[in-house]
Amino acid sequence: MLNMTNEQVKKTAEFFKREIASLAGSRKVRLMEVCGTHTVAIFKAGIRQLLPVSVELVSGPGCPVCVTPNEYLDTAIAYSKQPEVIIVTFGDMLKVPGSSSNLGLQKAAGADIRIVYSPQESLAIATENPDKKVIFLAVGFETTAPIAAAVILMAEQAGIKNFYALSAHKLVPPALRALLMAKDTHVDGFLLPGHVSAMIGMQPYEFLIEEFHTPAVVVGFEPLDILQGIYLLLKQIQADTPKLENQYGRIVPQRGNEVACATLDKVYERADATWRGIGSIPLSGLAIRENYLSFDAKTNIPVRVENTKEHVGCRCGEVLRGNILPTACILFGNSCRPEHPVGSCMVSVEGTCAAWYKYGAGRWQG
Repeated sequence: MLNMTNEQVKKTAEFFKREIASLAGSRKVRLMEVCGTHTVAIFKAGIRQLLPVSVELVSGPGCPVCVTPNEYLDTAIAYSKQPEVIIVTFGDMLKVPGSSSNLGLQKAAGADIRIVYSPQESLAIATENPDKKVIFLAVGFETTAPIAAAVILMAEQAGIKNFYALSAHKLVPPALRALLMAKDTHVDGFLLPGHVSAMIGMQPYEFLIEEFHTPAVVVGFEPLDILQGIYLLLKQIQADTPKLENQYGRIVPQRGNEVACATLDKVYERADATWRGIGSIPLSGLAIRENYLSFDAKTNIPVRVENTKEHVGCRCGEVLRGNILPTACILFGNSCRPEHPVGSCMVSVEGTCAAWYKYGAGRWQG
């Protein structure tokens, strides 16, 4: 769908709009876009307004910042209070609320917290500060986890002894399994994330069809990509022939990025992980392997963490499971806003609540 004229784009969009309406009929269909980037793209393109009322789009747990639990934030905050520690993080982690504070407040209070745009920058900071312990907050899905793994290998090769990672990397497929097994979640089909799939390929999603008979399409991020993905899902649902399709074949290879996956597997191993709003999911996280534990913050740097607690009234967990829209939360748009988020879903630009707040004005529906 690249290199199309505006007129071609318009005609193609109209085609998908007609076909989607024809396929949908009056049957209520609930589709989940897993990726936070998809959520934002759907809002920006006004795709919800193009769909018949019988087709509902809900967002899933596809924002890594959003699914990071309070316990992890509390641990990072506790580390930031140690005078010999430098915390290195991406900027969107600063506002994520822990149990009683956030990293932004700790930075304002004098903690040495530095924002980077790439994990590799952590190594330069560690080299420049040999008397400090530099902890990189390794948060992300399969898209960014191989980069963090490569940085650990670079630190080993360079002999950097004061670099550590606090890992909260998570894997998307196990979360989809957990959603489908949950009694309170109903999904008729998945729009699967293009970025993650470019790394892991198609095979990790096959269980969606084989075990749960749930249609799934890997989708790109252009408006026509998303419309075609919805069209393909509805064709499967109408014909009752669930399968795994790759709409984003121009970017996503069948076997993924094998070099990146090999790097990831060398440094990390699968482990149980806690997801905000979902709980513990077996083998859904990544833990540093024994050979590289000298770079693991929790193994090497003792820390006392406060008792974790959740924020009263926040329904972020239900939003992440696709059970409610953000507007069903009484805090949304009131005490919970991007400038003062109560829950993590209002923090990241990929967060469902942040997207609804920014792009859904005048169209909010509870």
